[in-house]
Amino acid sequence: MERRRLDQATRRELYDLAQRRRLPGRSGMNRQELLEALDGDAGSRDPAAEPAASRFEAFRAMAQERARGGLVLLPRLLTGNDRRLHVRETLREDHHTRITRRCEDTEVKFDELAGSLYSFFRGTCLLFYRDLAGEDATMPTVLALGDVHPENFGVMPNADNVPIFGVNDFDEAYYAPFTFDLKRGAVGFLLAAEVEGGHGSTRRRKIARRFVRGYVGAISEFARHATESDHQLRRDNAPELIRDLFDQADEGRREWLEDDYHDEYGRGFRADDELVPITSRRQEFQELVHRLVAEQDIAVPPRAGAMRVKDVAVRKGQGTASLGLARYYVLIEGQRGDGSDDLVLEFKQARRSALAGLVPPSEHQVDGRGGRIAHAQSVQLVNGDVFYGGIDFEGRSYMSRERAPFRDDIDLDDLSYPQWKAYAHICGRALAHVHALSDESGDIAGDVEPRIVEAIDPPGLFVDDVLRFAVEAAERVRGDHGHFRADHAAGAFRVPGRG
Repeated sequence: MERRRLDQATRRELYDLAQRRRLPGRSGMNRQELLEALDGDAGSRDPAAEPAASRFEAFRAMAQERARGGLVLLPRLLTGNDRRLHVRETLREDHHTRITRRCEDTEVKFDELAGSLYSFFRGTCLLFYRDLAGEDATMPTVLALGDVHPENFGVMPNADNVPIFGVNDFDEAYYAPFTFDLKRGAVGFLLAAEVEGGHGSTRRRKIARRFVRGYVGAISEFARHATESDHQLRRDNAPELIRDLFDQADEGRREWLEDDYHDEYGRGFRADDELVPITSRRQEFQELVHRLVAEQDIAVPPRAGAMRVKDVAVRKGQGTASLGLARYYVLIEGQRGDGSDDLVLEFKQARRSALAGLVPPSEHQVDGRGGRIAHAQSVQLVNGDVFYGGIDFEGRSYMSRERAPFRDDIDLDDLSYPQWKAYAHICGRALAHVHALSDESGDIAGDVEPRIVEAIDPPGLFVDDVLRFAVEAAERVRGDHGHFRADHAAGAFRVPGRG
């Protein structure tokens, strides 16, 4: 469509064209913004922001060869300029869709990664796991969480809308050796304890060690007693630190809706920097919600009434790894009909797991993207959120879940040193719990816990091995962050048409 025809088009016609071209952020744009975005989309692309070609198959072959015992050059052995180019190419590839579609939060994400070592670690899962390609092929396979760090544990609703504590982000979940989660988690605690806690190297290592030892102790208990199917961490049985988190997260639904979501009349979403109402698409999302319920066979709780969609909004600027991916909030009318008990459902764009093609080959595979995430949640949370699911629309895969007034995670910068150690221990135990569930409702045959216990024997040596890996990996992340910051300043990750 030439410029003159664009100038004469209605907002609806411009929106339809933007939808066909999959322009990000189109739902919240007015006519002039759509016109400018479509006009810019027709222009030339910035070579500096052009991501590298996919190396997925090359790394899959590397992982397979290493798992067979072959000698391969892992990228973690690269140094100097070779490592810098590897970091650049991997991040461009990982953000290929977000860059080429000019997603407005993509540059926000790159700025955030540049500003914090810990955020860089959180937002670069693919870079981390390419350094582990084919590793630990002899270790037992579990349904791994995939992105373990201190802020991927928290309070969330279970099927009865009661708050529980556990793992709360399944975006990267994948069947992998259990050590993949432990290694990433140990690195995550090392870096978070430095950046968020301000602790020196000795304390950081003790905190990370408590995480690994918490895992080892809990997996041994589950192997002896097989209590994983009945285990939930609620306020009545939680350690003191987590009870405090439950108290902190306790907020009435009416106040939560008024403070964070509702407009002044309680009829729809407010408009602000984070929420962009797209009320004109309400019927489209009503059909989507009904399809989700039918396809996922969701037993709709009475509090959700008839699942009537009151409003829809684009959610901006949320997450670290997922910045730049499409995310919608859907307001569902509650039982009372007065706005005081409305539900908020989230639909977040899902991608291929960062672990795909990098784990040792096994018979355990989960197809799909949103469906893979929903499968992980159903396995890793006992009696979890009933609205967790996967569904396709707009030519993309999405995961769904319910937002809740008591969904919260811990404030790391408020923790004392003893609390850091206690929290790391609790998270290690929580990770052991989700791994133990891999043979209950997951695809793992036979009891996995005794096999893990055997694999970590002697436990003292195993803990030391994980810690040595984590210390080396944390230094590698630090070097990678330096490479990224230099490339970012030089414009290597510039999004075309955005400056």
